[in-house]
Amino acid sequence: MTTKALPKRISGTFLLGLFLLAACAGFMGLKLETDKILRAKIPGSSIIYVPSGKFLKYATFGYSGLAADMIYLWAIQYYSTYEIADRFTYLDHIFAIIAELDPRYTDPYEVGSMIAGQEAHDIPLALRILDRGFAKNPDMWLFPFEAGHIAQRQLKDFDLARKYYEKAMVLPGAPDFTKRLYANAAFKVTDFKTSWETWLEVYNTATDDRVKKIASNHLYQVKAEMDIDALKEAVAKFKEKYKRLPDELSRLVTAGILTSLPKDLDGKDYVYDTTTGDVKPPAVWWKR
Repeated sequence: MTTKALPKRISGTFLLGLFLLAACAGFMGLKLETDKILRAKIPGSSIIYVPSGKFLKYATFGYSGLAADMIYLWAIQYYSTYEIADRFTYLDHIFAIIAELDPRYTDPYEVGSMIAGQEAHDIPLALRILDRGFAKNPDMWLFPFEAGHIAQRQLKDFDLARKYYEKAMVLPGAPDFTKRLYANAAFKVTDFKTSWETWLEVYNTATDDRVKKIASNHLYQVKAEMDIDALKEAVAKFKEKYKRLPDELSRLVTAGILTSLPKDLDGKDYVYDTTTGDVKPPAVWWKR
């Protein structure tokens, strides 16, 4: 580099610095003016003028990470201001901007989802924010795991929870218990085959006696549920054919409805009520 070119480079850097300062000052001035607008007239007036993430990414001249930090800190303060009744209107827009500026910035996805779910009571939005985090970070198990937890605990949608847990459990670093949550969710939607196979895998691969016991108890639960369903169906067929309930379960075999009577995981007979036709396991699965 020649000595003549050096002043030109310094001058260019100086002008760029002045431009950035002017841009920041202009943005802050705009924010101050919009803050004066009555919220009753323009809901969420402090944030409707924030441009898209794609625009800001170019406008920040390589400092998009810093811009993401600033907007995130501002968002936390904004959404903590309970006097602003309409503050959740643009929640998705704000956290989408942060995601566009810094896709690998994980905290805003978690916090944005928490604000949506717990403060705004908008569960679909909470899941959408976590889905966005996973789409931009497909190697991170945390996002589908947390989405599965929300689907399970707040929506009681075990089928959706199972799908999320399935995505999470195959990723590096996912906690071992994610697979157990997946198996339990499968049981809740009566997918007994998947639940059995998953709990069996947990049992066979467990190195901790406590985990092995948990898996064993759940295997007992799944088998009992399948066996009892089959026995109740057989009892109903017997009643339909003979117009009475069998006086003992062995009649189901002698009548040719079943080839053999199933036993529980411990090799014990199921308990049969001759007056109601109800069938129960001989033990409570979680007390074994």
